[in-house]
Amino acid sequence: MFATRLPATSDDYRRLAERRLPRFLFDYIDGGANDEQTLTANQRDFQSLRLRQRVLRDVRQVDTRCTLFGQAARMPLALAPLGLAGLYGRRGEAQAARAASTAGVPFSLSTVGICALAEVHAASAQPCWFQLYMLRDREVVLRLLQRAWASGCKTLLFTVDLAVAGIRHRDTRNGMLNQGWRGKLARASQLAARPGWLLDVGLLGKPHHFGNLTDCVADPKDLTAFKAWLDSQFDAGVTWQDILWLRQHWPGTLILKGLLEVDDALRALDCGADGIVLSNHGGRQLDGVASTIHQLPAVAAALDGRLPILLDGGVRSGVDILKALALGAQGVLIGRPWAWALAGAGQTGVEQLLAGLQRELVVAMALCGVQTLAQVDASLVG
Repeated sequence: MFATRLPATSDDYRRLAERRLPRFLFDYIDGGANDEQTLTANQRDFQSLRLRQRVLRDVRQVDTRCTLFGQAARMPLALAPLGLAGLYGRRGEAQAARAASTAGVPFSLSTVGICALAEVHAASAQPCWFQLYMLRDREVVLRLLQRAWASGCKTLLFTVDLAVAGIRHRDTRNGMLNQGWRGKLARASQLAARPGWLLDVGLLGKPHHFGNLTDCVADPKDLTAFKAWLDSQFDAGVTWQDILWLRQHWPGTLILKGLLEVDDALRALDCGADGIVLSNHGGRQLDGVASTIHQLPAVAAALDGRLPILLDGGVRSGVDILKALALGAQGVLIGRPWAWALAGAGQTGVEQLLAGLQRELVVAMALCGVQTLAQVDASLVG
């Protein structure tokens, strides 16, 4: 009789996802830009930090509860927005939103998610956060803002680090970017190697169009037309003036996602942002930039509590969450880990991943001698 190895960590779910996803989809979420130096640094720099263990402290009642932008959460974590998540699991964004609601943490829906806002909100007991890019067609931006607000979404994550798309060599190698016969043949062979995915997601998970953008192209089922429209919409001319325009049109919480430098964080404050996400897009944009945990202390010192900071990139454990909080973040986003868990084990996998992260955070806090998040500060990091 063979023993079954149960997943316990983010890396365990990554291995499950690699076995179950077609190669081009696994590489899309797993890979980074160019030589993937920043992708590697995001995790490596977390690992290089050392916590200080404290003993003989009363840690009988460790409490990870907090409030993230007015929303009560059981721990200082939210699920990051991920494009195409509905291809990692059947109606994936809806599954992940239900898991986040069960775990008591916010879920963020990407503009280019497969499931639409209405479907995600119908699936979850709590309204999601919504992620948006500045598109060339400002009328489309306004429609999306109005739709998000009308559906009950009050928190907007606005991504600012995608003036142009980064170069991701894995997507070239596996044929994802090639619309010719070679690319189609490569993708077909990868799909044929994953019959379970083909049935569960490929057939039963339809429709596979971008749910929030179905009114932007004539035929929502034509993914090639969708891609051409999206490629034409990313605006390399966006400036801080556009953020001021956005602030005028969005009455809810505005969080700018994709800042790394102190001067940009201070500009976000001046433009009326309610918070920032310190992020290098998971190492998927400019390779060779610093990791987010490396940048965090300087940005936190410059803002000096005037703007909440969420950290995105490299968080793989509850220990990592504690390190980010100690260096000045109010919370973290996780992206790849929940995508791997969704692909590997569906909604149950995401729920178990989140429960595991909370347990790890509780244990790390207890062994560092703190009971509440308010007691976490830089003295915990050596």
